[in-house]
Amino acid sequence: PLLSIPQDAPALEAILMMVQKNIKHLAVTEAAGKIVGMTSNRRLLMLQGLSPVMLMREIRYAQRPEDLFGKQKELAPIVKELVQGGARSDHLNRMITAVADGVLKKLIQFAIDEIGEPPTQFAFMILGSEGRKEQTLKTDQDNAIIYKNPPKSREKEVQDYFLKFGEKVCGWLNSAGYNYCNGNIMAQNPKWCQPVSVWKNYFYQWIQTPEPMAVMHSTIFFDFEGAYGDASLTRDLRNYLFDLLKKRAGMFYFHLVSNSLQIKPPLGFFRNFVVESKGDHKDMFDVKKAMTPIVDFARIYALEHKIEATNTLDRLEVLHQKNVLKIKEYSELEQAYRFLMQARLVRQVQAITEENAAPSNYINPEKLTQIEQRMLKEIFSLVQDYQEKMSVHFRGMM
Repeated sequence: PLLSIPQDAPALEAILMMVQKNIKHLAVTEAAGKIVGMTSNRRLLMLQGLSPVMLMREIRYAQRPEDLFGKQKELAPIVKELVQGGARSDHLNRMITAVADGVLKKLIQFAIDEIGEPPTQFAFMILGSEGRKEQTLKTDQDNAIIYKNPPKSREKEVQDYFLKFGEKVCGWLNSAGYNYCNGNIMAQNPKWCQPVSVWKNYFYQWIQTPEPMAVMHSTIFFDFEGAYGDASLTRDLRNYLFDLLKKRAGMFYFHLVSNSLQIKPPLGFFRNFVVESKGDHKDMFDVKKAMTPIVDFARIYALEHKIEATNTLDRLEVLHQKNVLKIKEYSELEQAYRFLMQARLVRQVQAITEENAAPSNYINPEKLTQIEQRMLKEIFSLVQDYQEKMSVHFRGMM
């Protein structure tokens, strides 16, 4: 069927749809749904200048892993141009994530070509920001493998295959510009390359015994998405997670909320910015950390209400649709999240293209306009209010 897009949609949205669906043309529709024209990737390329479409095409037609090495670094000038063109932060996140997904899928295919077909059904899972489709230019790997429970006699043989497979893919991803995870949360780690039964046991233990490491793991792993392979495995795991959360999960939520409340927005008692006092980031605050309470809020309420979406904005929207959030609450959180993500992407682009440095999440508020400073203070004050709301709500579940 011919895919379409509304005529008032941003050009980047059309590009994203073409990238994700691997198509060259889109019908353009008016408000009533009537087709009023066509657009092509060639026309959009001319509009956009630097384009993710070209990058995705290079990824799709790569002949060997080496063709993808360093590809992640090609994103910065594209993102810079799109930011300057007024692209929305969620579109930029999805575009960056789409490129990462394209690289990952291609590398998985190369790994299968090299070491042979998998011995059983599996899914390669992406976690954390990539699982939420919220990747930025400063990113590392968070991934894992889940596979069908093998017969006891084949357990070692099957795990040996997937560990070798995970090692190949993670090594190539590192060469492509997606750095190894400092915490070793990767498919090449035997702990995170396991059959369905082990994954279910992990989830059970984290919820039943929510000690600090379990809570930390749940904030990363419960944002999982299947990037490649058998979707029924990840669907089954999510259903199992929701079933677990129906049963006496009050203590788990209490610890999840307590963990989230440890991250304070960088705003002092007298509405001054709380910044680093020394070191490389003196006079700056970490905007990624400042956003975390909103991401946590959306995750915790999404888990409570069995919402499958992992993206923060999608979670907030569904929470509003389910009347968990009033329209004012939804609008405030959505606008706050978008503003912080935009600031984060602008800062990263600036570090790469103007300072010839690694992408940074640290912002010096003194270098922002008065309006931006006022907006940030309003947002941080708002986040404090929502942290209090969450604390009161989940205290009542104990």
